Amino acid sequence: MENFTKAELEKNKKYLELLSNSFPNITTAVGEVVNLTAILNLPKSTEHFLTDIHGEHEAFNHVMQNSSGAIRRKVMDELGSTVSLEDLEDLTTLIYYPTEKIDLIKQEKKGAYLNNWYELTIYRLVKVCRAAASKYTRSKVRKALPKDFAYIMEELFQEDEHRFNKREYYNQIIKSLVEYGRADHFIIELSGVIKRLTTDHLHIIGDIFDRGPGPDVVMDTLMKHHSLDMQWGNHDILWMGAAAGNAACIANVVRIALRYANMDVLENGYGINLLPLATFANRVYHDDPCSNFKPRINSDTFENDIELQMMTRMHKAIAIIQFKLEDQLITRNPDYNMADRQLLRKIDLEAGTVEVEGVTYTLNDTNFPTLNSEAPWELTEDEQLVIDRLVYTFCHSEKLQKHIRFMYAKGSMYLVYNNNLLFHACVLLNDDGSFKVKKINNKYYSGKALMDKFDQMAREAYFTDRDEEPAKNDFLWYLWCHQDSPLFGKSKMATFERYFIDDKTPHKERYMPFYLKIDENEQIAVNILKEFGVDPDEGHLINGHVPVKATSGESPIRAGGKQLVIDGGFAKAYQKTTGIAGYTLTYNSYGLTLISHDPFESVEKAIREGVDIKSTKQVIETTIERKRVKDTDIGKHIQSQVHELEMLISAYRKGLIKEKSY
Repeated sequence: MENFTKAELEKNKKYLELLSNSFPNITTAVGEVVNLTAILNLPKSTEHFLTDIHGEHEAFNHVMQNSSGAIRRKVMDELGSTVSLEDLEDLTTLIYYPTEKIDLIKQEKKGAYLNNWYELTIYRLVKVCRAAASKYTRSKVRKALPKDFAYIMEELFQEDEHRFNKREYYNQIIKSLVEYGRADHFIIELSGVIKRLTTDHLHIIGDIFDRGPGPDVVMDTLMKHHSLDMQWGNHDILWMGAAAGNAACIANVVRIALRYANMDVLENGYGINLLPLATFANRVYHDDPCSNFKPRINSDTFENDIELQMMTRMHKAIAIIQFKLEDQLITRNPDYNMADRQLLRKIDLEAGTVEVEGVTYTLNDTNFPTLNSEAPWELTEDEQLVIDRLVYTFCHSEKLQKHIRFMYAKGSMYLVYNNNLLFHACVLLNDDGSFKVKKINNKYYSGKALMDKFDQMAREAYFTDRDEEPAKNDFLWYLWCHQDSPLFGKSKMATFERYFIDDKTPHKERYMPFYLKIDENEQIAVNILKEFGVDPDEGHLINGHVPVKATSGESPIRAGGKQLVIDGGFAKAYQKTTGIAGYTLTYNSYGLTLISHDPFESVEKAIREGVDIKSTKQVIETTIERKRVKDTDIGKHIQSQVHELEMLISAYRKGLIKEKSY
């Protein structure tokens, strides 16, 4: 215990008096110190890192259920030497999907066979759960238990089923659960406890939204998670801008949903009314094949050609509206320096060409019935009506607003957590690897200070009253696609070029210096870690955003091991390029482990055939000495609490504060 001077105690007396309300005497304070110092020596709990989910809710859900293979490994470690492989597969599937698996088992087994299965399964699950709980205090485990079965579970966890005096007691608990028809409920709850204790904290490193069919389902799942943080991706910030009522962001969100045939996300997921857009598109583009705007999926997904044609017309209609709105946004924000992206102004309708970066290209589509060549940025009256209605429905979607507020509450531009720096895309750098300086409101920012400023501005953009400052939320669009956005990190977003120019030359989106320099020079990664207060000898940069092309030999481990890029293609749209279906990362008391995943087949196949995602485990770093709670951020907080309690004990002993009870 530290030896505190009287002056130190006097200086902190007011705080110590408040602390004494919780610990009214020496005995209670000492008891808490004993508890906290013991916790400091427990093994570090497991962190789970995911990124670039892109609405692939089934694959995401499965990775969440199996904790990137950690649950399977836990089951194998505990039961592998005593249970057949077939039974182990069934047990892991049961933990992942207990309700569905129990229904299947009940179709296959009846009477005494079913009762025997219940008893044996509960016995095995308890063993697995006991192992998962072994690194936590009883208090923490108790808080994770469901109210209905907390007492029973605690008894089963703490008792040894082989202890002679308690053997019958232990067995009778399990028999009674089966006899009184509570086995189903107990197994479902016990499976949930195993999953919760296997992974203590979840990191989502950006891009929950766009491309896949169920970002709303992913968000619903995350909102139920017991402990997580998020680092915003550029696709997330786009939806944040849409929820803030930014018209350009809304047009982008709708266009991307139509590009990937995900109207259900908007209409059923968030209650966005697309009928005004559909009516407008069918009227204005009724004789236009809109060939470049067919959704990026197989045509047989649609029930008929009429549905496909309708979506194709809507896609083109909202794309033109988007380009007009972006032109207007760029004009009212001259400090963005994006005049080169006002491409509607560079179109020559008579010649059928457009100028991009000083080069003239032939357009593959010249049907622009709503384009005013004198003022191409102006919306027609009907287009304005369409976007006004979309803005209204986005701003009044209760579910969307709830999801975005959660994203603000749990999210940030970056996070330093347990000596790792987490961000979605990049840190702004110059060509020489130094930190890029940005001038904002006559002040200069770079590195960590710039990221902090962008974080503050992103929050202000959403929470500022749109009627009072309508242009404030333009900044969220800036973060979506500006070359100086740390969530984007490319020279441009070549949406217009990809739609209207067959020549692929202007499609190229150049990566910014962060991506070009960091792998060449490990010192840049070291400098970034130091800038954010991370020890470069132990810490890492962990990010996503750019899919790692595993089939081309690219490695997610870069900058001499200082950087881990864990975007491997969760989104199906990327899997032909990456060759896999995503990377995830775990960090436990033994070190960092990278896991690559094959594409997920289906929940039904997982339940019926026990087909798990095939995952390949790669140990990145192991610790010489197992990490303890004292080595983590939580440990630092606990050590601070211990210091304060020791100060209180000293104040009691020196008579500066009276004990309130004995």
